[in-house]
Amino acid sequence: MKTLVLGLGNPILTDDGVGVWVAQAVRAALPPGSPVEVDEVSVGGLRLMERVLGYRRVILIDALHPPLSLPGTIHRLTLDDLNRLSPTRHSASAHDTTLATALETARRMGLALPEEFVIYAVEVENISDFGDQPTPAVSQAIARTTQAVLSELVTQGEKDDFTRTHPPVSIFGRSDRRGADSAGEIC
Repeated sequence: MKTLVLGLGNPILTDDGVGVWVAQAVRAALPPGSPVEVDEVSVGGLRLMERVLGYRRVILIDALHPPLSLPGTIHRLTLDDLNRLSPTRHSASAHDTTLATALETARRMGLALPEEFVIYAVEVENISDFGDQPTPAVSQAIARTTQAVLSELVTQGEKDDFTRTHPPVSIFGRSDRRGADSAGEIC
C-alpha cells in the first residue's frame, strides 16, 4: 500500500506552517523502514496534484482559515468536503488552479490518482505575519492532529511497529466540531 502523508504550508508564516509541523511529527513517530512516505511542501493546485500522483492513499494536512475561526479546531475532510468549502474552480492566479480542479483535470486525463484522499484541516488564527512559531491554540492542535494522522494510519491498515505504541485516539480536542459545513479556505 503506497501512502503519502503530506504537510502543506509555509513554516515562516506563523500558523500557516501547521501542516509542515504535523508532517515532521508524524515522520518522527514512524519506525525506520515504514512503508509510509512523509513529505512537506509549499505548493498548491497543479504542482500539488502532481505530487500526489501514483499513491493509493494521501493524507494531507493544511491550515484552514474560515471567517469565524476557532483556532485549533481540527477537521477531517474528504475531497467532496473540500469542494463544498471552496466552490469556486478558479484561483486568484491565471497560472494555476484549485486542488479540486487540478485533481479533476488529472482524472479526465486518466492519471493515477489516489483511491483515498483525506484532509486534516486545522483552523488557524494568523497566516499573515512572519514568524516561525504558531499561535498557542494551533500549537496545541499540532499534537492532536499528529495523533489523528497516526490513528488514521493504524485504522486504515498501515500495520507497523508503531501501531503498538500509537493506539487510535479521539481527534477532536474541542467540543465544537463544526465539520465541513463551515465556510473557509484551505490555506
